[in-house]
Amino acid sequence: MSVATFEAMGTVVSVRGASPHAVSAVRAVFADYDRRYSLYNPLSELSRVADGSLRLADTTPELREVYALALEWRDRTGGTFTPHRPDGVIDLSGVVKALAIRDAGVVLDQGTEDWMINAGGDILVRGRFRPDVPWSVGVVNPAQRDTVIGVVRLQPPRRAVATSGTAERGEHIWRRAAPTFVQATVIADDIVTADVLATAVIAGDEGDLRRLTSEGTVDVLAFAADGTVWATPAAAESIEVRSASSGSASGVDDDLIVDVEHVR
Repeated sequence: MSVATFEAMGTVVSVRGASPHAVSAVRAVFADYDRRYSLYNPLSELSRVADGSLRLADTTPELREVYALALEWRDRTGGTFTPHRPDGVIDLSGVVKALAIRDAGVVLDQGTEDWMINAGGDILVRGRFRPDVPWSVGVVNPAQRDTVIGVVRLQPPRRAVATSGTAERGEHIWRRAAPTFVQATVIADDIVTADVLATAVIAGDEGDLRRLTSEGTVDVLAFAADGTVWATPAAAESIEVRSASSGSASGVDDDLIVDVEHVR
């Protein structure tokens, strides 16, 4: 299966199962989101809002829709996810990459039924790796970075995986207290849900984790600072200690072993 990689949003994006034309279209999707929402680009629309040169009311409908989505997730997570930095500046990085992955998936849907996008450890798949083999993602043990503690088998038609942690430089994670969890992997039907909830788990505590998983619509594998591993029933079934060096032999390619993302 073909694999293409490129840099976008301060991380590496890999696309599997796509034609060169489709990969170019995916690159364009990521470039467009980065152009609009990057706070590292002083000319982006969001940077102009952040520096006060553009009022939120005067921004494009697209930006206001993304902001509204982020506010909705803030309310749904009880504030463990937020689109505002502690200084009050709007920061949409907690949803923008996931939205880019989502929209890139729509592009890939037009050309094939089996594909994978991996953007810095946030993964969206459709179909299967092979007709008889599902897509698989390995999750690194946060206490022992050369060990894969969980292998997630992603069953069709569409699944998403996002991992967040305290080693991440993610500026969109702001904790209310000392961290309870050092790493969280969330498996969901869509990448926005997976990415937002991974952030929310890391920013929250045990009570937040129980509340966020109470509906049973997502699976979570979370590692607490005290060494405890928390897992929903389906996620618990995937916990298996493996050597990262044997990723390919275990059915997980080395570049699909997900460590906590480092960006920018």
